Amino acid sequence: MNVDLGRVRAVARKEFREYRGNRFIVTTMVVLPVIFLVLPMSGLFRLSSHTAATAVRAQVGSTLLLMLLMPVIIPATIAAYSVVGEREQGTLEPVLTTPVTREELLLGKAIAALLPAVAIADTFFAIMVLAVRAGASPVVVDAIWQAPNFLAQALFAPLLAGWAIWVGMAISARASDMRVAQQLSTLASLPALGITALMSFQVITPSIRVAVILAAVLLAINAAAWRVVSAMFDRERLVTGRRAERPVADDVVPWPEDRPTA
Repeated sequence: MNVDLGRVRAVARKEFREYRGNRFIVTTMVVLPVIFLVLPMSGLFRLSSHTAATAVRAQVGSTLLLMLLMPVIIPATIAAYSVVGEREQGTLEPVLTTPVTREELLLGKAIAALLPAVAIADTFFAIMVLAVRAGASPVVVDAIWQAPNFLAQALFAPLLAGWAIWVGMAISARASDMRVAQQLSTLASLPALGITALMSFQVITPSIRVAVILAAVLLAINAAAWRVVSAMFDRERLVTGRRAERPVADDVVPWPEDRPTA
């Protein structure tokens, strides 16, 4: 498959310009991360050296899970807008008339959704760990400042965001209403958090080996999802909301019920 990176960059730049003018997307990128940071941080700072180990583990696990939930919900919302939102605003048809292939178009849209989501997630993760280091109880610092936690954030944030993006685009390409697409995209992208939730709560013992293996699996799933979503891409359906009708040949004899009556 030949992909022109210049056209991919052009699509991504176009998406970035549209994000800046979309109030809902900007609000999602700003408000949700703050909520995901403030709520768990208040719980972490209430823990003390006398808190039971199970309570510390539960609060730390939920905090780390919320840090990975951020790169899932943000790009899922953006990806859901990527097709059905443009169709509703009438900006999709001009894009589809350009020489950009469907693989390049989807890849450019995916990159435009991935980069801000991962940047926001990593920024707020850094704020969280530095704040914990500066003012939280030593038991919390010891639980947070572990190599597998940092590796999990670095590996899973972009991979979970990628999964959410492809799911969101697949739903957006089939949906006819943007709000429905955003709700379905968010719900459909959450199951990928299952394994990371087990790691965050130490049901599965987090380790560098486990994190790398799971990251490799997610990477393969993302690559396959790109191909699957590209195969679902139907230009006629994206513009009109309906699949193109197959033309009937002149020499085809109609079924009896289709023949005109005398």
